[in-house]
Amino acid sequence: MGKNYLYVLSISFIFLVSCTDTEDYELARTALDIRLEELLLQNANGQGKNFFLLPDSDDFNAIPQDPLNPLNTYKVALGQLLLHETAAGGDPKMSQMEGTYSCASCHPVASSFYSGLRQGIGEGGTGFGFAGEGRQINLNMPLDSVDLQPVRVPTLLNVAYQETALWNGMLGATGPNLGTESRWAATGVPENHLGFQGLETQALVGQSTHRLQIDEDFINNNGYRWLFDQAFADVAPSSRYSSQNAALALAAFNRTLLANRSPWQDYLKGDYNAISDREKRGAIVFADKGQCITCHTGPALKDQEFHAFGFGHFDDSNEAIVLDDAGFDNVKKGRGGFTGNPSDNYKFKTPTLYNLRDAGFYGHGATFSSIEEVVRYKNNTSLQDQNASLNLASEMGAIDLTEEEISDLVYFLDKSLYDAELTRYVPGAVQSGNCFPNADPQSRIDLGCN
Repeated sequence: MGKNYLYVLSISFIFLVSCTDTEDYELARTALDIRLEELLLQNANGQGKNFFLLPDSDDFNAIPQDPLNPLNTYKVALGQLLLHETAAGGDPKMSQMEGTYSCASCHPVASSFYSGLRQGIGEGGTGFGFAGEGRQINLNMPLDSVDLQPVRVPTLLNVAYQETALWNGMLGATGPNLGTESRWAATGVPENHLGFQGLETQALVGQSTHRLQIDEDFINNNGYRWLFDQAFADVAPSSRYSSQNAALALAAFNRTLLANRSPWQDYLKGDYNAISDREKRGAIVFADKGQCITCHTGPALKDQEFHAFGFGHFDDSNEAIVLDDAGFDNVKKGRGGFTGNPSDNYKFKTPTLYNLRDAGFYGHGATFSSIEEVVRYKNNTSLQDQNASLNLASEMGAIDLTEEEISDLVYFLDKSLYDAELTRYVPGAVQSGNCFPNADPQSRIDLGCN
């Protein structure tokens, strides 16, 4: 009898606790939450909030990946090291620059994997500052030999949610690039014929473009052979230690760079207190009147399309340097510069909206210096580049937000979408023992490597 009584008492306690948890859950859910959930459902292909959830970075089955490059733990670990490895800077134009730069020179974690500068500098840069903002052109190097990027360097966060790479999407053989095969050789990307998606192709093309050298000598001399053996155990040793496999490892790691610890992600998982009422109002503007969710959708808040908003471009000023004036016209045309289709002119890929606070510069031409500037620009009808008017996105100048709505939207973008724990993606050291992400003398001082 006593045992039965205790059993009933235990069950009753569990029931009461469950009821209390449920009541607390419902009490935390306000009218703002109900409205926001309605809007998310309307824009989520019937999937509700789960449509916008980012997976855990070690949940390889849930992370979008190239079928030709399946993720595994060793491949991701290898890619993490190679991204930061300054010893990979082994094909410089000037010998004194060897081993002083890496992929992470333009994608440092200190600025949320965006470039800390308006215009990224690989080889030919000196210094780092606090978040990459202190990197400058090394005046001892001829300007035409400096590795300067012709467009704003985007973040690596959430890049798993794209099948093509670069602002114009020219890299990659699948998805939006199906049907563009005739343009691959003409635009200088025969690597697309290998059949990989954009991230894998970018990691391969980027090694030559940015003067990296990851070959068998590099692998042997810097202690990477064992990791290549583990990551590519199914590849014959005769072809295992290659720049292509290095590219696959880099792309594999980049796919795991997910802003999945932001307050917005916690909110989507059911924590109604993860964001404030002001942030919820901003999210409602985002998903409703602001029309942001039309393009900024899915887990990464980005689609795979290209849109024209008339943003400006880099120019030959004291803030940006265009080295290839002859080819820059195609760069400014965005997607159209790659496809050759006039209806694609001045359209650029939708960027993710996570960790915008650390970006510092916004748009493919870095012509905005704050999130609010971008929102206000899209709320008006004046274009930075009038050439885009023929293909202009319907959302441009059509949202008519009030001052309060602008303020709430900017607050949501700045606060709710910010993952503050990105150092989890950075290795404690690289195999060479070099300073990273840069190893030039001034960077070594700035980064405390001396």
